[in-house]
This record gives sequence, structure tokens and C-alpha cells, in this order.
Amino acid sequence: MLTILGFGMIATFLVLIMMKKVSPIAALVLIPALFCVLVGQGAKLGDYVIAGIGDLAPTAAMLMFAIVYFGVMIDVGLFDPIVRGILKFAKADPVRIVVGTAVLAAIVSLDGDGSTTFMITVSAMYPLYKRLKMSLVVMTGVAATANGVMNTLPWGGPTARAATALKVDASDIFVPMIPALGVGLLFVFALSYVLGRRERKRLGHLSLDEDVTVTETVEEKVLVGAGSGTKGTNTGGGGGSAPTPSYENEEGETFSGLDPNRATLRPKLYWFNALLTVVLLASMIMELLPIPVLFMLGAALALSVNYPHMADQKARIGAHAENVLNVAGMVFAAAVFTGVLQGTGMVDHMAKWVVGGIPDWMGPHMALVTGVLSIPFTYFMSNDGFYFGILPVLAEAGHAHGVSTLEIARASLAGQPLHMSSPLVPAVYVLVGMAKVEFGDHTKFTVKWAALTALVVLGAGLLFGIV
Repeated sequence: MLTILGFGMIATFLVLIMMKKVSPIAALVLIPALFCVLVGQGAKLGDYVIAGIGDLAPTAAMLMFAIVYFGVMIDVGLFDPIVRGILKFAKADPVRIVVGTAVLAAIVSLDGDGSTTFMITVSAMYPLYKRLKMSLVVMTGVAATANGVMNTLPWGGPTARAATALKVDASDIFVPMIPALGVGLLFVFALSYVLGRRERKRLGHLSLDEDVTVTETVEEKVLVGAGSGTKGTNTGGGGGSAPTPSYENEEGETFSGLDPNRATLRPKLYWFNALLTVVLLASMIMELLPIPVLFMLGAALALSVNYPHMADQKARIGAHAENVLNVAGMVFAAAVFTGVLQGTGMVDHMAKWVVGGIPDWMGPHMALVTGVLSIPFTYFMSNDGFYFGILPVLAEAGHAHGVSTLEIARASLAGQPLHMSSPLVPAVYVLVGMAKVEFGDHTKFTVKWAALTALVVLGAGLLFGIV
């Protein structure tokens, strides 16, 4: 019964948010509360929620201060050179813009934090997508899938969890998987090219030619491109490297992107901010302090040095308050979902049902089974739940049939491209929130492509004999 109710709770949640019948926060709170009563454990709902909040509180603190820290770094201009390079490559061609989104997301993902990746990617690319009327779910889908592949870095989380759960070395898991993950990343780039071609076909080729004319009035701050006659993007007049664009759409909404003349820039402190960020990321990788503590210290230091006046600090915090509130709200709402799922025992019964349903003849192929199961399981539950709760059982079953623990561990990474769009991943709410995309729309668009990417990674691992 708990197995049926567990799957029923997850299915109800996904259907309601995809049909836009209820907001994600409301669904994350009300649906598990209802199912907790149906299970007959309504009296323990408070205990489950408090336990869930306790588990996710460090994540909420980390995301809150990470948003402030990287928001300040975006404000002061730390990432402007990277963004200018991507935008210079992208111009106003939908194909280049979508490919540039994937490349930018992959590069920034090297820090191992999804929230950082999404904040920088959306800040850079949102103005172009909005001005050219490109699909914003293409941006969120490509960014999430690229980040999902890169999330397998040893400091990204899943690899470390798999190593801890199975008592093996993280490098022994990750290094042999690099070719398969490389194929997965190439597939994301190829997918972004295909999606970009689809956008170009829908919108037309919006290229910017050299002989464009610039209108200087505020009301008409656009470029009129030669050739297609389509309004393009204001990248500044003459030759040389173009500044980051500023746009005004037909509804009068202004998109400054990373405006090169914004008042928050601190060019004289560029190298201080760069060094501070490098030290922060290095400290995260070396685990000198818990990540929430590092971001608290980093945010406080970044605000104090870049904006020594109290009024300026309040203004910067206020500018990012909406994102902080949205993400923190989603995290604590997700705590209700995970708390009930784990506290009632539904997740354990679901795992045992799935593992128990594996026939004996599939025993020698447990690595493949693990890879396939990782795709839905890491979507429907947290990485902690999968890697610490289910993976050891799968590894034990594989060991009984001569399948090595390392092969099981490597195969378990295959589901990460889809995992990054899971409703239980706080960072995805940063992505959809900043991109002003409905979570249900993002889910409907992204799930099929992310699942396909996961299968490509798994297939490459089998082809190369890694799993």
C-alpha cells in the first residue's frame, strides 16, 4: 500500500504542476500533507516536516547566500568578459544563441553549484531570448541539461555520494566516466544546435550585419538589420568588441542584461572580486568549511568591500531579495515533500518494490539496470535518497552476480542530466524563477531531452566498456 501511495503522490504532484492547476509551492506542501493523512500517519505530519526542514535547512542557507554572493558578483561586473565573449559569438542568430547558452552553462558549471550556473546563464542570455522572442523554455532546458552532465564532477555531489555509499574512491568512479560524460556533453551541444535551428526556422535568421543603423532615441533603442529587415539587437555602433546590449520590448519592459554602464560596476575591484571567487570555490572543493558558512562569509565580505555604504548594501540585498525569497520558499516547501516521503516509509517501500521486481536473469547486467533506474529515481527523489538508500542495494545485487561495485557506481551517474530538472532540486527554481518560466512548462519541455541525454551517457558508458 505504501508503494502505491508513494507513486501516487509523485504522479499527482507532477500532473497538477504540469497542468498548472496549482503552484509548485502549494503542491509541494498540500499534496504530501494529504497523502500523509491517507497513509494514516497524519498525527506525525509535524515531525516529518520538521525533520525534512532540518535536512534541507543547510541547503536553503547555502542557496540564499549564494544568490546574494553571485548576484553581487554579477552586479560588480565579474562575469562581463565571459558574457561579452558568448554574446559576441551569438550575435542575434537563434542557433548561436542556444549553442552559446549550452556552452556558457557548461563552463560555469565547473564550480559545481547549479544555482551559480543558472544565475549567470540567465542573466547573460535572458535579454537576447526576450528581445528576439525566442522560447524561454529552450534556454532553461538547455541550461539545466548541460548543468546536469557537469553535475557529475567529484565536487558536484553525486559522485561523492556514490563513493561514500559504496566505500570506493571518487576518482575511480569519475575519471573512467569522462569519455561517456564527454559524449553526453557533445550531445547537449548537438541538441542545442537542433533546437536553435528550430527557433531560427520559427523566427527567421535574425543576423546582425555590419552596415546597421543605430537609432539614438530612448523609445527606439534598437538596431535595424540590413537584409532580412528584422529588428535586431543593440550591440553598439562601430567595430571592435561590442558592449553588452540593452533592450526595450514592445510592451515597454527594459532588459539591461549586463549593462556596461550600470552604476553597480566596480572595475577597480575586479581582481579582488576574481580572487575572492577563486578562493571561495577552492575552499568549497577543499571542504575547508561547510558550504553554507563559506557563502555567508563570502557574501558579507563581497558586500562590505564593494559597497562600503550601508544604503548601497541594502539596495543590493533588496535587488536580489525576490530570488532569495522564491528559492528559500521552494526549498522549505520541498522539505514537506521529502519529509513525508521518507518519514512515512514510502520511499523505502518504493525502492524495495523496484529492486525486488528485477528478475534473476538480469543479475549479470546490474550495471545497465542501475543506469536505467538512476534516470527516474534521481528525478523522483533526492540524490541522498537514491545514493544512500537504493544504490547500496543495487550494488549488493550486482556483486552477487559478479558485477563490480565501481561499474555500479559509474552507471548510477547516468541519471544526472534529468535530475537537475527534478522538482526536488532547489536550484531549478532559481532557473525558472529568473527566466520567468512556469515550472510545468519547463518540465514538459525538458524531461524528454534530459532523459535522452541520460540514455546517451549510459549508452556511451556501455560502448566504451566503462559500465
